[in-house]
Amino acid sequence: MKVSTSQPFQIVYSLLEHEYLGYLFESYVVQRNNKDQLTLQHQTVSAKNAPEFADGLDEIDFELVALTDQIQQDAVIKEFWPKKTTPADFFLKIYDPEKGDKALQDVIFRYVQERMGQILERLHGKYVFIMGKDGEPTWREMQLAPEPASVLFHFRRNEDNTHYFPTIQYQNQKLDFQYKNAVIVCEQPAWLLLDNVLYHFRNDVDGKKIKPFLNKKFIVIPRQVEESYFQRFVAPLVESFDVHARGFDIRSERYVARPQLTFSDAPTATVVEEVRPAARRALAETGGSAVATAAVSDHIHFDLSFRYGDHTVHNGYDKRVCVKLEKKEDNYIFHRLVRNLDREQEIIRELADRALEVRNGRAVLEKATAFRWLHHHADELARMGFTVQQGSTSGKDYFIGAVSVEVGITEANDWFDVRGTVRFGEFEIPFIKLRSYILQRRHEFRLPNGQIAIIPEEWFTQYLELFAFAEEQAHTLTLRKHHLALVSDLQNGSLATVVMSRKLEKLRGFETVEDQPMPRGFRGELRPYQKAGYNWLHFVKDYHFGGCLADDMGLGKTIQTLALLLQRKESGEAGGAASLLAMPTSLVYNWLSEAQKFTPDLRILTYTGTYRDKNVEQFADYDVVLTSYGIVRLDAELLKTYKFDYVILDESQAIKNPSSTTSQAVRGLHSRHRLILTGTPVENSTMDLWSQMSFINPGLLGTQTFFRKEFLKPIEKGKDEGRTRKLHALIKPFILRRHKAQVARELPDKIEHLSYCPMTEEQQHCYEETKSYYRNKILQNIEEHGTASTQFMLLQGLTKLRQIANHPRMADEEYEHESGKLREVVRMIKSVVSEGHKVLVFSQFVKHLDIVRASLDERQIDYAYLDGNTRERHKVVNRFQEDEKLRVFLISLKAGGVGLNLTAADYVFILDPWWNPAVEAQAVDRAHRIGQQKTVFTYKFITKNTVEEKILALQNKKIQLVTDLITTDEAIIKSLTKEDIEELLG
Repeated sequence: MKVSTSQPFQIVYSLLEHEYLGYLFESYVVQRNNKDQLTLQHQTVSAKNAPEFADGLDEIDFELVALTDQIQQDAVIKEFWPKKTTPADFFLKIYDPEKGDKALQDVIFRYVQERMGQILERLHGKYVFIMGKDGEPTWREMQLAPEPASVLFHFRRNEDNTHYFPTIQYQNQKLDFQYKNAVIVCEQPAWLLLDNVLYHFRNDVDGKKIKPFLNKKFIVIPRQVEESYFQRFVAPLVESFDVHARGFDIRSERYVARPQLTFSDAPTATVVEEVRPAARRALAETGGSAVATAAVSDHIHFDLSFRYGDHTVHNGYDKRVCVKLEKKEDNYIFHRLVRNLDREQEIIRELADRALEVRNGRAVLEKATAFRWLHHHADELARMGFTVQQGSTSGKDYFIGAVSVEVGITEANDWFDVRGTVRFGEFEIPFIKLRSYILQRRHEFRLPNGQIAIIPEEWFTQYLELFAFAEEQAHTLTLRKHHLALVSDLQNGSLATVVMSRKLEKLRGFETVEDQPMPRGFRGELRPYQKAGYNWLHFVKDYHFGGCLADDMGLGKTIQTLALLLQRKESGEAGGAASLLAMPTSLVYNWLSEAQKFTPDLRILTYTGTYRDKNVEQFADYDVVLTSYGIVRLDAELLKTYKFDYVILDESQAIKNPSSTTSQAVRGLHSRHRLILTGTPVENSTMDLWSQMSFINPGLLGTQTFFRKEFLKPIEKGKDEGRTRKLHALIKPFILRRHKAQVARELPDKIEHLSYCPMTEEQQHCYEETKSYYRNKILQNIEEHGTASTQFMLLQGLTKLRQIANHPRMADEEYEHESGKLREVVRMIKSVVSEGHKVLVFSQFVKHLDIVRASLDERQIDYAYLDGNTRERHKVVNRFQEDEKLRVFLISLKAGGVGLNLTAADYVFILDPWWNPAVEAQAVDRAHRIGQQKTVFTYKFITKNTVEEKILALQNKKIQLVTDLITTDEAIIKSLTKEDIEELLG
């Protein structure tokens, strides 16, 4: 029956009893008649239609409507049962006396009671009724008592039993509620309906404490259960309510609060959580309970309590009064302890100021942190009056006395001796005994008396590297001298007392490297930064350290190293022993060429090829042995038998994988000194660094497992800046790294290099076959018809040979093998890119660029590309100039020779040099032009023992020819004599 909003109406709240949910309220609007009386015309109100009646509702009414909505049976079912069901099915299933879900019943009960309590406290001043059996919402009106009532609980103890009953007082008058048809409308907190009046109570009385007495005078407690009953039921009553007792004592007592901290192993914790609606529904579906269990391990629980007289009160207890029951012979005494909550809160704040956060009387810390906290604050806790003790339930007997460590490091002949003592109270333990504990991060150390001492957490940081890098010999620890930086850190941090020689002290404080004289036989001059590098190589050698020269590509690592080796020869320091230089095969000829140019006095043995003389005795006749990593792998056992002066690895990232056969082979070599050369010490992973540094200074970074755990993972996965700084500090003395930008002032604007590339065996076979064919054909034609008639055939033959020198696949699509030049080009592109530079890669042949493109695609190296068919060239150029991540630009010589401004690049690779240097110069000028602020390095890739090398030789012999403004191949071919052609095809 609709209620008209145009006529007077009244919102009312009607109490009804639900079979399963207990007492509930519903909201109604009731029409008033012309005498302002409530009529029988009424309508339910919910949040949906309440706005229609807004004129007759206030803010509290809207809150009440929302709350009554939440406890209607349909709303309850929807909240706790996601599946479609009928009210009958839901209640019969959940509330079945035998098979019902007790846990869910409890959750629903709390849900309804919480909202009933909120409704009742808002009903003052509202129209409240009891609903009639016919559903009439205004059947009988109720009033709300304006003041709270109070409950007094009575206990009468006699010889046989104890009688227990409550009395209720309202406005200083006893309220007669027993046998009066009174009902408890809400249990938590209690609301009592008596004679159409709703009463509420002081101290939030639980309705369950009153309900049994609505129709009963008292409860009898038999003697045999009274002690348990007193403890579980009476004591909590005495804490919160007024209790009148006869036959036993209740004493109110006040004491000074004395703090007590009890620690123990954290047990598995059972946590009862407030279950959210979605979780409730899931629990309802599965029939699960609302109790969640959370396991806590390897932690320490601190329980804060206070001693009041002889009684202990846990701080987590939330009552202002705490009752302790004492039984004396046949009498009971309830000690009603009035707590000093201000003092307790002051203590909690004091603990918080000392980084122990106590919540609900408990704090939980990770075990090592907990004991560090105890050791650090022991004196302060005593001053604050704390008693600190171990809990009786703790699984272990922990030591909590004073802990200290003393470490001494003394320089010996070629190492440091490490000795120390750790003190746990009265026990002195040799420092070395802690080694396995620190390395394995085990915190618990068993003392001779059986107690468990917890190793302070900071020791795992302070002494981790010391134990990881030290070697154990005859119950003592030793450190190699290249760990001087670590020793200095320990001394500077007051973690060790150090005694060392003046020489090492001088090294520790050095600021500049001493200048060394250049060898007399060195041809040429080192630039200032190269001379500094040469001096540095002496510096690491003088202290018997291994070194890593990590200059950018093109800065002259080769000639700095050759100068050092020549000095070793001239000074006699090499002692007649040869030095071994291992490198990628493609670099052997470059080293040989540079040695012939700058250090011709060095006797060089090229120990390569299938037919090499496998005899280490021959090394005595040479100063330097050049070989490849492949040969070192093959001849590892043989090379181990010779002690070299130096073993030097060029492009040492070749040993970045410590488990590779190459790494294992070079580690097995014997020498006085070790040196590595690389522009990219780290290519893919921090592990690259471990492998190379462990070659030059074994043990410097600990074992591979240790390094992976303590450096690689924290740095690469955790981005740990602290570990990164630590790693840099360890390796810094042994790496000299100069970027091109750092030495720019010392460099000319443009530097040219020749990079010699050996052919692979299959490539050489292909080249020789083609060369023989054209040589015979051309020379025969010259004999018969002269040079003029052979020009086309010569150009055709030379082009074919140039293509094979680049990659035989350019001349024969069926060729499936590798090319020596492609290997070297890709290696150097990777090097330049990893150093953060940009490179222009020019080739006269688009086919050659296609092959390079395929190799870069394989390695997932991004590049820009431009040839004669490229449209919108400016967009490609702008992208390369502006995109920092795009570092490679492949360009055909014909398309890229003019009209491009590519100053973002500072390296230029010419893949196939040809007669006319003007064309190459134009290509280089794409990078080396106005706006370029960096030195430009140009590399020409020459395949060894091919027409490319012969063309270079002819250029040098006929310098005038190649400096003239010759613009066509035909013009060059015409100028060649028979001798020139024989030289080219020789």
